Amino acid sequence: MHYWKGLEAVPPGIGPSVVTIGNFDGVHRGHREVLSAVVATAAERHAKAVAISFDPHPAQVHRPDDAPELIMGLEDRIETLAEEDLDGLLMIRYTLDFARATAEEFVAKVIVGALNACAVVVGHDVRFGRENSGDFNVMVALGKQYGFEVIGIEDVGEHRRWSSTWVREALNRGEVATAAQILGRPHRMRGEVVHGAARGRELGFPTANLDPTASGIIPADGVYAGWLVDEAQVRWPAAISVGSNPTFEGVSRQVEAHVIDRPHEGVEDFDLYGQQIIVEFVEHLRPMVAYRGVEALIEQMREDVERTRTVLLDA
Repeated sequence: MHYWKGLEAVPPGIGPSVVTIGNFDGVHRGHREVLSAVVATAAERHAKAVAISFDPHPAQVHRPDDAPELIMGLEDRIETLAEEDLDGLLMIRYTLDFARATAEEFVAKVIVGALNACAVVVGHDVRFGRENSGDFNVMVALGKQYGFEVIGIEDVGEHRRWSSTWVREALNRGEVATAAQILGRPHRMRGEVVHGAARGRELGFPTANLDPTASGIIPADGVYAGWLVDEAQVRWPAAISVGSNPTFEGVSRQVEAHVIDRPHEGVEDFDLYGQQIIVEFVEHLRPMVAYRGVEALIEQMREDVERTRTVLLDA
């Protein structure tokens, strides 16, 4: 997949292309229905399959104090979109100046001028242009004016329309299995491993602590079964703790993953400090609670490891 960061990066003479537009936060199953239609339509028409997305999220520009938390970071969004067999991804820097363009100006400059679209594939809830003045009917009218077909995709989902909003709601409740159903894969966070208080190591359960600036929504506090993916792309089963660990005072909220069944049990043999890792959440095991004493906590951590092993390895 070609990645074009801004209109100026799009090579001249590209096209014809089949285009879709969206923020694609999470790249969930609903997004993938649209992307699959783009790829299939492009193949039928011997055209390029291209997605247009925006960074930052428009809501972060228009209402920064009330913008939704992003399900995934930009790197993960690009990487996940690249798995959809697109020929190109145009990432437009979203600014207030860009937002002033009318619906027709956006179509004329981007969809037609830069990408030479022969078709546009969008959901019926599409909005674009200044103050979201462009909708599906406006896109159809502009398609007739500028010579491209508009293909509408119906909402899809199970019991409810698949959406980024639903994913956020599920994660905020700790329902990572529900989030995975909507996403079509486990929810993930990506960030650098940093030094923590080393309490896990002292208790016999060393953990990889994610930098607080790691990308991706942090699920509700609790303990989860999941995976840690290191820089070598090796996937390790892990018991993941999210929260402030109420057994100890003065601990800030953090995400830490304990790799189970490590190949060795030395202190220095599994050093992840400084690595960029991915943490994937598969199943919620229990809420975060305070224990009376360290021994009770250690016993619970042993149970967490066994349940993690059952969820990930014995299923």
